Amino acid sequence: MATVVETIRNIFRIEELRQRIVFTALMLVVVRIGAHITIPGIDIEALKASTATSDPNNLFGLYDLFVGGAFSNAAIFAMGIMPYISASIILQLAGVFVPELMKLQREGEEGRRKINQWTRYLTVFVAAMQAIGLSIKLTATTSGVGGTSIVVEPGLLFTLTAVATMTAGTIFLMWIGEQITERGIGNGISLIIFIGIISRLPVAIQNEFQLISAGARNWVVDLILVAFLGVIVALVVLVTQGARRIPIQYAKRIEGRKQYGGHTTYIPLRVNTAGVMPIIFASAILFIPNTVLSFFPENQTLINIAQLFSDRSVLHAVLYAALIIFFTYFYTAIAFNPRQVADDLKRAQGFIPGVRPGAPTAEYLDAILTRITLPGAVFLAIVALLPVFVTNVLNVPYSFAQFFGGTSLLIIVGVALDTLQQIESYLLMRHYDGFMKSGRLRGRGMAMSGSRY
Repeated sequence: MATVVETIRNIFRIEELRQRIVFTALMLVVVRIGAHITIPGIDIEALKASTATSDPNNLFGLYDLFVGGAFSNAAIFAMGIMPYISASIILQLAGVFVPELMKLQREGEEGRRKINQWTRYLTVFVAAMQAIGLSIKLTATTSGVGGTSIVVEPGLLFTLTAVATMTAGTIFLMWIGEQITERGIGNGISLIIFIGIISRLPVAIQNEFQLISAGARNWVVDLILVAFLGVIVALVVLVTQGARRIPIQYAKRIEGRKQYGGHTTYIPLRVNTAGVMPIIFASAILFIPNTVLSFFPENQTLINIAQLFSDRSVLHAVLYAALIIFFTYFYTAIAFNPRQVADDLKRAQGFIPGVRPGAPTAEYLDAILTRITLPGAVFLAIVALLPVFVTNVLNVPYSFAQFFGGTSLLIIVGVALDTLQQIESYLLMRHYDGFMKSGRLRGRGMAMSGSRY
């Protein structure tokens, strides 16, 4: 404990690091304030009444999770940073099929700048399209009391105002994320999602204390659950940091009186290369049936079909796990290209000891990545199903159970690790001891490319 306190003191002794942390904190405060400022033309009381009866286990609930409740608040940041994430994913997937994008991805810093610029333009378009859809949904949403719309004066003026406000809010969030990355600490886009998810935790804890005070929950059971949560977090950290190191040897070459190459490094093949994306994709697909069928509450046949896809059904659990494993392999294949890595190594006169350069190297990397991805995919499936298990079997409220796994826990752990590793690098440059005492963990952190969404 004393070591942690001393490390925190060292953090604030470094002026640059202190300024970056304060700047990041202030920007995140702005993000949370914007999540509670409702767009013009909304009846606040009617909005609260409709939110109280809404179902969190659908596509809109998943979206609201990533934007920290701004969606259900009909706030100026209602779409959050998700249009930017969508635009990044679209361009990343397009890079597999479009030769020009693939070429830009290989051009280093210059290509990265062009792709970032295209991502910004695409973000504006995606945000505008989503804002139009959200404004239509807001107009159609009723308070549940008398069936009145939550929009005071529905019409073209409200739609234009809502679209302009929410699109501008997304662009502003994108700018804040870039400023945090450049002038703050950590990945700005990831931290915006992180603070939105973590903002639900105090409310969940407060609700749990109220249930204990009312006698609806046993505090001993809650203590066991907290210990269980600690074990889950430790396992998530272990898998997130886990990697298979592939040794790389570079050939020696002499130019004049100088010798180049001849050193040994490694390629870290991560157990969980795909990050949290498989769970997001799988959740979005499984939430679509319930979301669509919820628009027909009076049709008994459609209600019965919706129950088959509810989170309490066995079919939901089986499909959820299968989709996560599939998308883990799919996204890993996109994020890591063994053939491209093998070609880059060959051009740099690098090789894996005992493996011939070129195609054999690509086959070797692909075989290893396929083997280590399987336990990572199975682990993701288990973590994704834990909130459902905690809610349905242990009867824990969803507001608290969502932190036992799924996207919430993976994003929180991933972003926290990435931010701590950046703080660690500042402390090491100033010859201070950091949080991570293990050299093995520190080496993995330096080898990681950064936090994934």
